[in-house]
Amino acid sequence: MPADLAVIGLGHLGLPLAQAAVAAGIETVGYDSGPVTDSTLTAAETRRMSAAGFRVTTNPAELGRVRTAVICAPTQLGADRALDLSAVGEAGRALAARLRPHTTVILESAVHPGVTEDYLRPILESGSGLRAGRDFHLAYSPSRHDPGNRTHGIANTAKVIGGLTPACTESAHAFYARLTEKVVRARGLREAETVQLLETNYRHVNIALMNEMAVLCHDLGVDLWDVIRCAETKPYGFQAFRPGPGVGGHGVPLDPNYLPHT
Repeated sequence: MPADLAVIGLGHLGLPLAQAAVAAGIETVGYDSGPVTDSTLTAAETRRMSAAGFRVTTNPAELGRVRTAVICAPTQLGADRALDLSAVGEAGRALAARLRPHTTVILESAVHPGVTEDYLRPILESGSGLRAGRDFHLAYSPSRHDPGNRTHGIANTAKVIGGLTPACTESAHAFYARLTEKVVRARGLREAETVQLLETNYRHVNIALMNEMAVLCHDLGVDLWDVIRCAETKPYGFQAFRPGPGVGGHGVPLDPNYLPHT
């Protein structure tokens, strides 16, 4: 049965996106060539998705029957410390072989600026014989999923989108407007990709700073938690971060080198 949306890659990004789409009444199919690896959804949530019509498939033919395809393939650093885009490439090739005109293709994987246009676009065009921006829409949207956060989810977190062309941007905007209260248009693909980079490195730098402050305050006999409590009363120029066992999130401790790589 045809679906409105295909989510390609059902890991920590793809499955929550599929859940939000199903909740919004969008006919959704999930495609993954391997086992589903996300563990943030409960068994009850998974059953509710299935009852609402969500299907998981390993058959790439299903990808040729949707209007929107969102690639949520995992990315991480390879042995040479460069970004490993093999999963994104595999997803792109699976989609390209079935890509139909007027389909909207969106990349949500964590990548460095330029990947959507310089890496994914040629894969989609050569595999389909179609041209991005003319025959199908191509856009990037940084994922803002925060596992375990009960206050901010996909529905109430602004979504940033940037397209290859203005028409691509508007097509992606129309899709995400069905999922979330606010969609923000970036100037283009690279601006949207760099939003992901800025948000990731913002957290990386600030949490790393607090971990250093924790060591310093321990050595000085200072109560860091009291320092943070007092500092966060300042209404401007300061945002509270707290030390912890790591900076948190797949894109930060595992893949911190997007900017140097670029």
